[in-house]
Amino acid sequence: MKKIIILFVVFFFFSCQKKAGLLEIPKDLTQSEAEEAQQLMATHCYICHSPTASESEGRIAPPMVAIKARYLMDITTKEEFVSHITQFVENPTEENAIMYGAVDRFNVMPKQVFPDGVVEKIASFMYDYQIEEPSWFKEHWETSGNGQGRKKEKDEWIQPGKKLIVAELPKTYEEIGLEYALGTKAVLGKNLMGAIQSKGTMHALDFCNIQAIPLTDSMATHYQAMIKRVSDKNRNPNNKASAEELNYIKQFKADAVAKRESKPVVIAKGNKVQFYYPIQTNTMCLQCHGKKIKPDVQQQILKLYPNDLAVGYDENEVRGIWSITFEK
Repeated sequence: MKKIIILFVVFFFFSCQKKAGLLEIPKDLTQSEAEEAQQLMATHCYICHSPTASESEGRIAPPMVAIKARYLMDITTKEEFVSHITQFVENPTEENAIMYGAVDRFNVMPKQVFPDGVVEKIASFMYDYQIEEPSWFKEHWETSGNGQGRKKEKDEWIQPGKKLIVAELPKTYEEIGLEYALGTKAVLGKNLMGAIQSKGTMHALDFCNIQAIPLTDSMATHYQAMIKRVSDKNRNPNNKASAEELNYIKQFKADAVAKRESKPVVIAKGNKVQFYYPIQTNTMCLQCHGKKIKPDVQQQILKLYPNDLAVGYDENEVRGIWSITFEK
């Protein structure tokens, strides 16, 4: 089986409809727009394109700074940069890829459809601003030969772009909830993709059956919160949504149909905070949750989960939500 994909944005958002193929390129981003784009990138890209993962262990996709650097080798204008990235996200194929080494190592990302204009925002931010880079990236870039001719000063890697200065403020409850949800998602995603890469989809089913809930519980202990993944079409009975959770699943599904960026739901309840955020499908999910599941995989699903409901999905549908409770 082919290796799992470069997820150049499990969470890189792309507009599926462009008039006459034209892109609306964001010009100079305001401070608030730059902060929003940075958050979008951290929320949806760093799960797979982590700026902190090591070069050789646990990495499932290249860091975002590598994507930026590679595209800037061939592109000079912001319009070209944003256009090339959004076009690749629209049609991610091996033929359209320019990061050949990354494709050989991770394979190609799955095709996804995202809310209008958000990919352009993130790509615009990447071009205009310096983005977080792993500690090993400078040496890797230079020794690979890609860094030849790049601007350097005092033997330090100089990344093109401005530095975004963000005031240090206390985290909001929304930011705390996202940190818990995305941190847990990153751990589950890394382990799941590792299982698929090493032994295929069948092994991933065993991983989910045995490890998903214990890993989620360990992250709940780490964050000192209650963390659940729940669904209206649950596979594991322990992931069945409550009546309140079903209402928010319905709300997030409406956002997905309208191609709107879903905002987290934050509810204060006494001395606690309740946080909800959607879980959406991508191509990888459809191997076990789609409409066309291989017979041997379907047989194993029913063996592990006789009352399974979590099938029949297409890409970019809401499969469930994060339901997280933490102290104020």
